Amino acid sequence: MKPALIEVTQRIRERSAGLRSAYLQRVDQLASRPRGSDRMGCANVAHAFAAMPPNDKLRIVAERAPHIGVVTAYNDMLSAHQPYEGFPAVIRDEAHRLGATVQVAGGVPAMCDGVTQGTPGMELSLFSRDNIAMGTAIALSHDVFDAALLLGVCDKIVPGLLIGALHFGHLPCVFVPAGPMSSGLSNNAKSKVREQFAQGLVGREQLLQAESAAYHGAGTCTFYGTANSNQMLLEAMGLHVPGAAFIHPHDELRELLTRHAVQQVLGITKAKRFTPIGRLVDERVIVNAMVALLATGGSTNHLIHWVAVARSAGILIDWTDFSDLSHAVPLLSRVYPNGSADVNQFQDAGGPGFVIRELLDAGYLHADVATVSAGGLRDYAQVPQRGESGLVWKDLPAQSGDDTVVRGTAAPFSETGGLKLLTGNLGRSVIKVSAVPEGNHVVEAPAIVFNDQEEMLAAFKAGQLERDLVAVVRFQGPRANGMPELHRLTPPLAVLQGKGFKVALVTDGRMSGASGKVPAAIHVSPEVLAHGPLGKVRTGDVIRLDAVAGTLNALVDEAVWAAREIGDIPAERAYDNAHGIGRELFGGMRRNVLTAEEGAITWL
Repeated sequence: MKPALIEVTQRIRERSAGLRSAYLQRVDQLASRPRGSDRMGCANVAHAFAAMPPNDKLRIVAERAPHIGVVTAYNDMLSAHQPYEGFPAVIRDEAHRLGATVQVAGGVPAMCDGVTQGTPGMELSLFSRDNIAMGTAIALSHDVFDAALLLGVCDKIVPGLLIGALHFGHLPCVFVPAGPMSSGLSNNAKSKVREQFAQGLVGREQLLQAESAAYHGAGTCTFYGTANSNQMLLEAMGLHVPGAAFIHPHDELRELLTRHAVQQVLGITKAKRFTPIGRLVDERVIVNAMVALLATGGSTNHLIHWVAVARSAGILIDWTDFSDLSHAVPLLSRVYPNGSADVNQFQDAGGPGFVIRELLDAGYLHADVATVSAGGLRDYAQVPQRGESGLVWKDLPAQSGDDTVVRGTAAPFSETGGLKLLTGNLGRSVIKVSAVPEGNHVVEAPAIVFNDQEEMLAAFKAGQLERDLVAVVRFQGPRANGMPELHRLTPPLAVLQGKGFKVALVTDGRMSGASGKVPAAIHVSPEVLAHGPLGKVRTGDVIRLDAVAGTLNALVDEAVWAAREIGDIPAERAYDNAHGIGRELFGGMRRNVLTAEEGAITWL
């Protein structure tokens, strides 16, 4: 294995030793109990299974058959989750065939960031992750299950389900994806229309046509954002059926893969190869997820989410760990916004299996980890196909199917990963550089300070930003307003960059998996509302963002800087961010949330 992999893993193990040990003790204590229907009172058991068919009741109580709980994020508001409507029937049918029983233990909320982007509803998005984790815990709290299947795909949903599942670490768990939508209007063409709309060159009708041609059916959006990064990470963690991530919802393989998930979860219950999720997800598996993220130029959201996921398993990671791995891990894929391909082209070129095989062969992943598949992580370097009697897995070709999309470690797109840690007198932040042209990795320009994205959009429309600038958008952190994604700022900044201006964004908010060609120092921590130094910046201060050196600084005289006070959030803005569209209900989360680098956790 590569020295950096060993070093980072070891320091995580040492840092987490006490917390992890206590966590595993709880896992083992819960795993050693009698089955739910044996240890519970008769009234409890009767309530639990009251609505089940008599034969299923007999199987659970008398025959002690394995009982699977399903936690689903189904709704038909999300294109990616609409296919889940029919999954419980398939799961139940396969479980019955294998002598087991199933109950849908509960549903969790799942919001679409594409719908709420740039609206007040987006201020609930980050916190929905912990709400989903709590919903998962409520579903599993019935405590009658021998295993669980978790149905979710998109941005906060997978991290939320995983956090919730890890708090039931004594249960074997398998994640069941639903797949991406088919390719529509290319992501590059869609982005071009967005930029034209920002300049007033096309109208709303043309923009809606383009958006509707890009987002047109069931499945995940086809760019490599947080949702599809989730699927890559779950493959690298061994929590899927191998190769399940990017098979289309209506492909005949999808049902076979879903049925195989039932077989897998039953194969790791107590009577078989017992592998509870709390034991499976150790520090090596967390590092494997981090490596897979970096090697594919994945979503910056995971520098928040996977900190919280790791913490749920008693493991402590931080942005320095990501940064050190990024210096050592090569970039092996270019999928939009880091290239022109979409996830379907990524899958056709080799997809997760090709990347995992290359990383394994070159020593960038821990190969000796448990997975839900009996053959270990090497199983995830293959692709599923339909055979004469069901699913079979085949080795991938030695060469990439398209080396403009996926490459091996011998000739990567870059010798380092796609994410960088920035430090300096403005705090700690991250930047996704994999899509940023090298000539824009360093930006030094005067700051223009905005209190929200609406102020910046208004300035752009008024023609006030036609210059070199660093847009500082503050009061966008988790405590201020739930840390919304700021994608509406991408088209105007891209327009300015296209005109030849040096531009950058610096914010305590998020840009996530759609971070693109404009340099953006995001997640600035501590946030301004938590007395972060970004609040000292004034319009006209020169800011230097240097992604090469890994620094972010306001070039202000030290004495002047030390004497400055941190600006307060405008009173009307504080009121607006706390009211309407359900935001009142999340006031406790805003008050108690930890920093972005601590995972924006609300439950500690």
